[in-house]
Amino acid sequence: MSRRKKALIWTAGALGLILTATGVGGYLLYEHLNGNLTTVDVGDAGSKSVTHDGPMNILVIGTDSRQGMGDTYGDAGSVGHADTTILFHVSADRSDAVAVSIPRDIVTAIPACPTKQKDGSVRVIPGVPQGLTAPKFNESLGQDGRDPGCTMRLVEQMTGLRIDHFMMVNFEAVKTLSTAVGGVDVCLSRPLVDPKSHLDLGAGRHRLEGETALEFVRTRHALRDQSDLDRIKLQQNFLGALIRRIKSQGTLTSPAKLFTLADTATKALTVDSSIGSVSKLSSLARNLAQVDPKHITFTTLPVVDNPNEKVHATVVVDRTRAPGLLAALRDDVPIGRPAKAAPKRTPDPRLSGPKAAPADVAVTVVNGSGINGAVRSTVLWLHDVEGVGRADNGGNAPAPQATTTLRYTSAQAGRARTLAAMMGLPAAALHPTVDSGTSAPMTLTLGGDFTAAGTPIDAPATLPGGLQKTEADSATCVG
Repeated sequence: MSRRKKALIWTAGALGLILTATGVGGYLLYEHLNGNLTTVDVGDAGSKSVTHDGPMNILVIGTDSRQGMGDTYGDAGSVGHADTTILFHVSADRSDAVAVSIPRDIVTAIPACPTKQKDGSVRVIPGVPQGLTAPKFNESLGQDGRDPGCTMRLVEQMTGLRIDHFMMVNFEAVKTLSTAVGGVDVCLSRPLVDPKSHLDLGAGRHRLEGETALEFVRTRHALRDQSDLDRIKLQQNFLGALIRRIKSQGTLTSPAKLFTLADTATKALTVDSSIGSVSKLSSLARNLAQVDPKHITFTTLPVVDNPNEKVHATVVVDRTRAPGLLAALRDDVPIGRPAKAAPKRTPDPRLSGPKAAPADVAVTVVNGSGINGAVRSTVLWLHDVEGVGRADNGGNAPAPQATTTLRYTSAQAGRARTLAAMMGLPAAALHPTVDSGTSAPMTLTLGGDFTAAGTPIDAPATLPGGLQKTEADSATCVG
């Protein structure tokens, strides 16, 4: 798809609903609003529970599909890709949240993905190894029939975080949501003029809604670097302003305004089937809406220009800076304010159940860490120091990955806990599959968080210096 024609999708509808729907159940016309929602069965991706103790991770996806939108935006025939993606992490005690934007042009391996077909059958879409300049992150949705569960699986692979649910919107959401709340207030430090998105705004304060709001979040050529990374910052500013607008204008105490917002948001939403009703969404929203906007921090997954390109059109994950941010999310460490005492959490069942004897553990170790000899040293350590019954050298992974993962069947859960304790793995590194057998070895893929055999993977989080951060309650002028 050409950059000139591609519509950049904003996800205000989904996050707006999550953050502002406190008390919504008393006002909603359930049957009407349930009919607005579109659901996708993502199989074993995500969580089956609506709410739970501990941190929650919601993946918000903006798709550039133009299905049903006419010819106003996008390229004809577009199946819709993951054009704008935000990992929304809410702390265990619901006191703060982090919204991490994932750049669409990251070059990364895409894992194999089972997808539910209309006839109820399951089709497994083969994975794609990472090449020099492809595939890109946005191809995890739409390309070759991939559904949002495929994007969830990719984000889990990249971050080591368990994704609980997804919410997806098309580009109409920014128009309809901004109009439903009566406009979104933004401040510009300089004029923004972009003939390609038709944006023409002077310096100063503006209230944006409808078409103008969409032009604002789509613009790239009006920005100094004309890059997607700069556009992400503009999107984050807009979403923070939308949150403030909804929180401040009495929407939650006005039945008429609340219904308009809920009707607009649910028409824009596609969600996983585990939260595929208004009652479930309301329960989720009430659980998460405790977060105050001043404790919502926007940031972007650290990336660097792709070294395999002379003209930099893509990026790769920054393997020196990203692990610290991802570790902070896994450890539930706030990034927008001083660290607090860790809340008391319910033990994760992936780690807290019974363990098997080391001699019963069988594992194939694969190298996705980028460290030469990492597999050989780990296999020897598992054999000679930990007494593992079988540890095989699986060679190199198809592509580097940011975090270490352990994949196992449900029948191997005890063995997985034993290996996790040896390696010092966080719960998020454990990925049970739907299979039930025990004959095949588990697969341990060493990631960018691996340093040496015998050194725990789950090390304390250290935020990278110079991390870009924006608070949702900040009304700073942008441009």
